[in-house]
Amino acid sequence: MAIFTQELRFSTRGEIDLVDITREVEGVVRESGIQNGHVVVFVPGATGAIVTIEHESGLLEDLKRTLRELVPKSANYLHDRIDDNAHSHLRATLLGASECFPVVDGRLMRGTWQQIFFVELDVRPRHRHVIVQVVGE
Repeated sequence: MAIFTQELRFSTRGEIDLVDITREVEGVVRESGIQNGHVVVFVPGATGAIVTIEHESGLLEDLKRTLRELVPKSANYLHDRIDDNAHSHLRATLLGASECFPVVDGRLMRGTWQQIFFVELDVRPRHRHVIVQVVGE
């Protein structure tokens, strides 16, 4: 069994910035040379998330609006006594820090309209990195 790990690095524009990383993840899978297994896409951090969603502008705006409605910025959170980003942490917890995809015949398997996005949930622009690990044969 082989393991291939690579980091993706990029900058974000701040709160609820959506960065499509699908092509980059596909590139890591190709570069790994692994034909069959799985790939995990993981963000180390408490205010970022990895999601799959169709890359359609209306749907992306719907996601942003839904996050704002589900976890509003100002809701008297206890964590805000320490920092001003409790809502960022809570949104990240709801979305999750990773996704796992099958690799079959050297290709990342995903639905026709299923793209992989990093979601910036912190209140300010950040320099981010995402770990992509391919495991298999």
